Amino acid sequence: MTADLTSEQKLIQQTAADFAGEKLRPYAAEWDEKKHFPVDVIREAASLGFAGLYVNEDVGGSALSRFDAVLVFEQLSQGCVSTAAYISIHNMCSWMIDRFASDEMRKEWLPQLTSMELLSSYCLTEPGAGSDAASLKTRAVKDGDDYILTGSKQFISAAGTSDVYIVMARTGVDGPKGISTFIVRKDDKGLSFGANEKKMGWNSQPTRQVIFDGVRIPASRRVGAEGDGFRFAMAGLDGGRLNIAACSLGGMQEALNKALAYAKDRKQFGQAIADFQSAQFKLADMETETQAARMMLYAAARELDAKTPMATRWCAMAKRFVTDTGFKVANDALQLHGGYGYLSDYGVERIVRDLRVHQILEGTNEVMRVIVSRDMLRQ
Repeated sequence: MTADLTSEQKLIQQTAADFAGEKLRPYAAEWDEKKHFPVDVIREAASLGFAGLYVNEDVGGSALSRFDAVLVFEQLSQGCVSTAAYISIHNMCSWMIDRFASDEMRKEWLPQLTSMELLSSYCLTEPGAGSDAASLKTRAVKDGDDYILTGSKQFISAAGTSDVYIVMARTGVDGPKGISTFIVRKDDKGLSFGANEKKMGWNSQPTRQVIFDGVRIPASRRVGAEGDGFRFAMAGLDGGRLNIAACSLGGMQEALNKALAYAKDRKQFGQAIADFQSAQFKLADMETETQAARMMLYAAARELDAKTPMATRWCAMAKRFVTDTGFKVANDALQLHGGYGYLSDYGVERIVRDLRVHQILEGTNEVMRVIVSRDMLRQ
């Protein structure tokens, strides 16, 4: 699948692969075991332009396409799915400010975000509003030249460590038209965090509840106009779905690579596992499924870059297909390893655990089916 890439895209791809090989893969198991958030390593990614991939260059971004970003996250996640996923979330936050904030806000915040001097978190999901994000209850009440935020957000990646929180809060009527977007800083009075969640995977990044107890922020930290926040959030999700699918693609490719190497090396009944037709068929299916996922994801990224009327449908289809396929391929890789696949030393069980949540976040795969079918029925 590299034949259609430009020389610049091949360089971007190789740069991400080299970073993953040197800075992520050797330490991924340790970060998972110790639940360590590798902030210093993540900040090194910023020096390669990976913290503002599709942010404009005037504020330190790389001004790349969504397709280019998919290439980056596919490679980074071969080193560590969990860490790559956080970097993708940071990029989504940076993009929202670049795309929807005033020029003054862009120049104030983005140089620090694209350099990762400041780390960011995306705050949409709430304890009572998961898939139904438009029903969120966190409220921002105008008070003179300020807003006062009250409420909580759930499942927030890097919460408690991040410096900046992109928060969707209700400023008006119920439903999507009453939601606005704000920038909240970690040191704002009244902001606090829940305990680090104990999770199945994604252990190299903390996940906490974010709690707003009368957090007062200046109105200048509102992104865009009142009532536009839900539109901003939904606009960001198309790209976010591509990114998380790319992380699934990288994870499944890494699992497949491990399975192939193991099948060649492991001997049973006097011959390598790879010599048995059952293993050969399994490997062939895994390769076919991985390449099919790659083609769908790349096609969806090109749809989004071209801003076609079908872009949202393609992003939803790719997110559903690639994350489902990624989990299946990784699980098949574990099965091919036999009992050793269940051991942490071989690295496959960690990939399985890390990929499982991709079928849930950025909109569950059931919601992706709703998006696709509704778009089909409009025709």
